[in-house]
Amino acid sequence: MEKVSEKASMDKVVALCKRRGFVFPGSEIYGGFANTWDYGPYGAQLKKNIRDFWWKTFVQGRNDIVGLDSSILMNPKVWEASGHITSFTDPLMDCKNCKERVRGDKLLEEKLGIEAVAGKSLKDIGEMIKEHKIKCPKCGKSDFTEARFFNLMFKTHQGVVEEKSSAVYLRPETAQGIFVNFKNVTQTSRKRVPFGIAQIGKAFRNEITPGNFTFRTREFEQMEIEYFISPKDKTDIKKKFDGWKEVCKKWYLDIGIKEKNMRFREHAKDELSHYSSMTFDIEYEFPFGWGELMGIAYRGDYDLTQHQKFSGKDLQYLDPLTNEKFVPHVIEPSFGLDRAVLITLLDAYEEDTVEGEPRTIMHFDPKIAPVKAAIFPLMKKPEISKVAEKIFNDLKEDFAIEYDDAGAIGKRYRRQDEIGTPFCITVDFDTLEDKKVTLRDRDTTKQERVEISKLAEVIKQKLV
Repeated sequence: MEKVSEKASMDKVVALCKRRGFVFPGSEIYGGFANTWDYGPYGAQLKKNIRDFWWKTFVQGRNDIVGLDSSILMNPKVWEASGHITSFTDPLMDCKNCKERVRGDKLLEEKLGIEAVAGKSLKDIGEMIKEHKIKCPKCGKSDFTEARFFNLMFKTHQGVVEEKSSAVYLRPETAQGIFVNFKNVTQTSRKRVPFGIAQIGKAFRNEITPGNFTFRTREFEQMEIEYFISPKDKTDIKKKFDGWKEVCKKWYLDIGIKEKNMRFREHAKDELSHYSSMTFDIEYEFPFGWGELMGIAYRGDYDLTQHQKFSGKDLQYLDPLTNEKFVPHVIEPSFGLDRAVLITLLDAYEEDTVEGEPRTIMHFDPKIAPVKAAIFPLMKKPEISKVAEKIFNDLKEDFAIEYDDAGAIGKRYRRQDEIGTPFCITVDFDTLEDKKVTLRDRDTTKQERVEISKLAEVIKQKLV
């Protein structure tokens, strides 16, 4: 095999996603809809596999974290208490020529990098836009209004008649659902501090999006953990942070992300969120530059204290051994599921040549690949098809597999390479005699003969 390309371009990955059913533009038959995307058959399965692996790693695989699934709509007082109504804003500007609305900080980041923009005020952003002659991404002119803050929460109404209904918000993060259920969880799960609550769910932010495929969208899925610790442990917070940094990085490595494409970045004091006194991001080197994958924030006791104040309920934790009461502090690892899917696609993409013919291959880690194996009858002969169909029916109970008998065997291999199927199983005339099939490895293209009776066990071992 000869490698042709080392790193995927966004355009090539987007084209493959559409061609092979990973991701489609949202509402495409109506011309699409402002940075919305639908996951196709293979994309939905890939996303589910990543989601399930996260849950298995952080909830099922640990004794100190429990799960939660809270509602998207919450009492509006939740967002008053959390500070989102007053502080959850972005610096927006309008192009005077074409009226396109943009985020000034993101336009600067694309040209100068994240570090150059971190912590800048509205005035600073406006001046830097002029100084560097930043152009409107739509019309190419460089003539913007002054930067101003814009609240990112989607507002809607609850009630039959809008005029008489109350305003509610689509949640901009899943974290608050965890905090308002803190007391319920501690009373029912019998977990002692330190422990965590994990949640996977949709969040919504009315952002001015810069594109870049699924990197930043208005509707997205978060995988968050709020890990509660004693206030006494804050003196050792750096050590605890380092532990979480390594755990989170390892999770990305375990789904097949290359270490060279990731880095840690600590937030400067003037770019910290209103609730955080320390935050680290894990960033990924996208085709458009370094961008955030996830954040690990030390939220202190801000959230529980705020909800205790606004709700009037006692949210202190009572240690059953010491009878000490305190409001726990929180470390928050917050993952973006859609970005995890995106970097999996980018990292997996490769072009090479096999026996002089070009192929596109997705090197998904086998445990998250949407299809684990494909069954091919070499020819459409009844005696071969019968055996292939039986193997398919036997394996489909345990594995996500496909059956394909259309076209030349080489073309069938290429189709499976493009969707990242780790193994292809060919049933041929020899199978009728020796009860063996040909198992072909996606990455090496090497083939081996495997007994049908041992096939399930062999695949299971290779998927670990």
